Formats: sequence, structure tokens, C-alpha cells
Amino acid sequence: MTNAHAAGAHMQAELASQPDTWERAFGMRAEQQLLPAAGARVAVVGCGTSWFMAQSYAFLRESGGFGVTDAFAASENFVNRGYDAVVALTRSGTTSEVLELISGLDSSVHTIGVIGDPDSPLVNMVDDAVVLPFADEQSVVQTRFATTALALFRASLGEDLTGAIADARTALADVDPTLAAAEQYSFLGRGWTVGLAHEAALKMRESSQSWTESYPSMEYRHGPIAIAAPGRITWQFGAAPEGLRGQVEATGARFVEHAIDPMADLARLHQVALDRSLAAGLDPDQPRNLTRAVILDA
Repeated sequence: MTNAHAAGAHMQAELASQPDTWERAFGMRAEQQLLPAAGARVAVVGCGTSWFMAQSYAFLRESGGFGVTDAFAASENFVNRGYDAVVALTRSGTTSEVLELISGLDSSVHTIGVIGDPDSPLVNMVDDAVVLPFADEQSVVQTRFATTALALFRASLGEDLTGAIADARTALADVDPTLAAAEQYSFLGRGWTVGLAHEAALKMRESSQSWTESYPSMEYRHGPIAIAAPGRITWQFGAAPEGLRGQVEATGARFVEHAIDPMADLARLHQVALDRSLAAGLDPDQPRNLTRAVILDA
């Protein structure tokens, strides 16, 4: 195996490029205008990583006063109940469940695709397509496409991402190597960062076959904290509820919380996942049982 095709080489290059791709998405003013206007009732759909980013966007949009916004897994949805628009998020633009959902919508519902591959079939199926080819990836494991799409969504809601971009550059330049050595990981979030917590857990499972779980922060205390123990990590995205750190540390588990933009903290987790994968002799560019796009047989 040459250095150009070393295990995890694609994931490394892609996760490291996130500050640059976020900056580019932040500047895409025309594309941001294609996303639903304030007041529209919106459903956001996706699969896997895209579903988790949809959850984050939905919370930010609705809590910001832009209108009712719900997130659904494309395979389990209730989108035919009066939504003005459906936003479909997909890196490949070929995911079976997403294509089926969009093709089955009433023509009165405005459809918007946020897509990595500009040549995918979804581009011509939606009313408006926002394509992010500069964020597309070769690795099966998603990093920059997901966070770049979320950066686009956040910018469309009027957020200034300058701080998040700076935080990501700092976080990726100095990752604590001990974070990759835990026996088990629980990822927690509140509000829009619940989606980030779910995505962090998925990233670690996909890339390093690790035992991971994810919960809303307050829900973690209602049972899941029972698995906290020495040698395990509980990782909070964003500010933790008061008292949670002490409760976790009382179990002997390590509580991780970084005072940076939570999306930048997810970029840090991407590096931890890669490091853990390589330490286990795995290749996160081609993880076990996974493909870049899920296309289901009829």
C-alpha cells in the first residue's frame, strides 16, 4: 500500500479541510437564499449522518423563530401533513429512501435538495438544488459534507460562523491523544447539539467499531449513566447541565467538555475517531459492512 492510499488518508484530508469548507459555505449567499424562507413550515429529511444534521438544523430553525421545522429519517416520516417545503439532505444524492420520498410528494410541496454530488439523480428531482461538490468525500465515513451542510444551514439563519471556523482550526491543531483510548463513549447534547451527539456516536462506531451511545444530556441521568465507569468517557457537546459533570466524575468516568463551538468540537471528535481507528489497525475509508451510499434492492 502506497502512502497515497494509506488507511484513513481520505478521512484525514477531509476532516482537516472542514474549517475551509465551512468558510466557503458561509459565503454562499445565493445558495442560502434557496433554503426555506422565514415562516414556512418545513420538514428536513435524511438518512444516517444526514438525519442527525437535519435534527440540528430543525432545532436551530424553529427555536430561532423561523417557523415550524421537523426532522425525519427518510424511511420513517410524516411529510404529507401540510409542510410548505421539504429539505432533503444527502451526500450522494442516490440514497434509495430519499429518492422514494421526494418522488412521492405532492407537487404543491416545494422541494429542496442539499447534495454533495452535482451529477446525482436528486438534482433533477427537486425544485431547487444546493450542491456542495467541494465538500463531497471519497471516504465512506462522512465528516466534512455533514458539517459543511450544517454550516450552510446555520449561515442561512443569520449566524456568524467566524468563531466556529476559528475554533475548528484550533481544535484540529491540538487533539488530546488520550481521548482515543477509552473503553466506551457516551456523547451528550442539548438543543441543537443533540444531533451532534448522535452523529459523534455514529462516527466512532463506523470508523473504529467502538462501543458508543448518545443521549440528550438530561436523559443521560435517567438510566444510561449506569454504564459510566473508570476508563470510559462521557463527552458533552456544548454547555452541560448544572451538576452533570460531578455526577459523571463520581462514577470514575472521564467527563469531557470543551468551551468551543460545538460543531468545532465535532470536528475534533472526527480526528479522535480516525486516531482510534488507525490504532486498531482499521481503515475508516472502507469500514466494515458499509458503502458510500445506501442503494436498496427492489
